[in-house]
Amino acid sequence: MVLVIKYFMLFLLLVACTLIGRFLSKKYVYRLNELEEMKNALNIFESKIKFTYEPIPEIFGEISKNSSSNISNIFKKAKEKMKEKNASQAWEETIDESDCNFSKEDKQVLKTLSKLLGQTDSEGQISQIEITQNFLNTQIKDAEEEKRKNEKLYSKLGTTIGLAIVIILA
Repeated sequence: MVLVIKYFMLFLLLVACTLIGRFLSKKYVYRLNELEEMKNALNIFESKIKFTYEPIPEIFGEISKNSSSNISNIFKKAKEKMKEKNASQAWEETIDESDCNFSKEDKQVLKTLSKLLGQTDSEGQISQIEITQNFLNTQIKDAEEEKRKNEKLYSKLGTTIGLAIVIILA
């Protein structure tokens, strides 16, 4: 009976290590997905500014309704902050406070949007959105490369470490 419990605990340890490895590998997938979602949201933002001339808070509200949860939260919080602050400050603070899987570089790229947000005419804002999108394309390529390299690495590393621990303890 004691032996069965021991092997069951070792099996649980192996499963736990494998799951930790998978969890760590998923952050690369989530980062890539969120960057692509943000790029799509910026495309919508650019189109709305070009063709509808709606105020930025209304556009952010629409984007928040049509985006995935993390990206939606960014636009929703930025819209709420625009009640008290200008669009530039609201966007920058929201990016800093976001709990997305963005790296520091991703956040810096997204903050570049705040430079002219709500401070210039629509053409100036559109050009700033395009610059941000170009930077985002670079970040997306980097994220794809990191995902390709690290996703399998962390998955296999978790399982390997789990097996090593099980062998040592068995």
